[in-house]
Amino acid sequence: MARNMDAYWMPFTANRQFKKAPRLLARSQGMFFWTPEGRQILDGVAGLWCVNAGHARPKIVQAIAEQAAELDFAPPFQMAHPKAFELAEALVRIAPAGLSKVFYTNSGSEAVETALKMALAYHRVRGDGSRTRLIGRERGYHGVNFGGLSVGGIAANRKMFGTLLPGVDHIRHTHDPLRNAFTVGQPAHGAEGADDLERLVALHDASTIAAVIVEPVAGSTGVLLPPKGYLERLRAICDRHGILLIFDEVITGFGRTGQAFAAQTFGVTPDLMTVAKGLTNGCVPMGAVFATNAIHDAFMGGPEHLIEFFHGYTYSAHPLACAAALATLETCADEGLLTRAQQLQGYFADALHSLKGLPKVIDIRNLGLVGGVELSALPGEPGQRGFNIFLDCWEQGVLVRTTGDVVALSPPLIIEKPQIDRLVEVLGAAIKRCA
Repeated sequence: MARNMDAYWMPFTANRQFKKAPRLLARSQGMFFWTPEGRQILDGVAGLWCVNAGHARPKIVQAIAEQAAELDFAPPFQMAHPKAFELAEALVRIAPAGLSKVFYTNSGSEAVETALKMALAYHRVRGDGSRTRLIGRERGYHGVNFGGLSVGGIAANRKMFGTLLPGVDHIRHTHDPLRNAFTVGQPAHGAEGADDLERLVALHDASTIAAVIVEPVAGSTGVLLPPKGYLERLRAICDRHGILLIFDEVITGFGRTGQAFAAQTFGVTPDLMTVAKGLTNGCVPMGAVFATNAIHDAFMGGPEHLIEFFHGYTYSAHPLACAAALATLETCADEGLLTRAQQLQGYFADALHSLKGLPKVIDIRNLGLVGGVELSALPGEPGQRGFNIFLDCWEQGVLVRTTGDVVALSPPLIIEKPQIDRLVEVLGAAIKRCA
């Protein structure tokens, strides 16, 4: 079938390269995609970190279809529909204790924008309006809206868009390959990196800082894990200075690290937590922000007929998204998917670390069912070796994701051991060919 590809400007894609040799997906089921020609592709990245329960799950498909026929849209401003409340209750039941309020968005980027605005507004409604500064982390990824870009720390995402938001600073990243290379699970070294926040407190004064936002596991920059004790230390510093702590769990939420959320895996609860991706198993766009009672209740003063928080989206709590999310949670509960990574993480780690010693492999990182294999860059061509490996795996029927010269793996949580073997076998062969 002939296709004219000229009109579609693709996101985060080398458009010219793609359109010369398109990589098209036509259908999906379980652990696999199929191309229009019928070639089967093992999904090693859960679509884009989001299809945690596997593709085309019957309960989710049925729920979306039935919802579209029953109530296709309900206005979210001054109106609502029952599933929005049902879903919020279901989410709070699996959330870290204390995160008891849910505000809906349509994506991870929007969830981050919402959390940042909540943090700023929270301090203002409490009479602490001098707290306007936001702190991100180097190499962090928090979506592509201006707030998320501003607190994010990936240079390629930021460099074309001017000065971004004022009053933003960054603590240093956690990557320490000299001390932590080839660690299985959380690295032993680097908890003191959290103390970099104290440097910014000394520079700006705590009275000006509203919030710190970090990914518990930094995914898009190449699977950077928090050193043991790092998140606990960051939580303590925020508490000491009255700074809100925001966890961006858009990637780590809904079972990726072996618990429903990475906050539970690491035993550290933030004040605000953003989610998306796995919330609906990638089927319908949706995001959300979890908040504590203290943050929510701070807004609930004044006359009852007045809007407390001037923020939201036309598609917040969209009926189809709520239906998909409820069916996703039901599917995960039926099959124990939110904790299944605990059962497989040892096998996954052994398989992934078997690649140590292959040409140009300089580090391997893993936790739960997420892993990263870092390779040395081709001289003068950063990212080219990683992209070559991505293409090689595609040709061999396996979908991986690369960010620069790091190959990231985050398969659906339904993966079986033989599929882990296949995933790692194909990746290893590609590394050898592309070395």
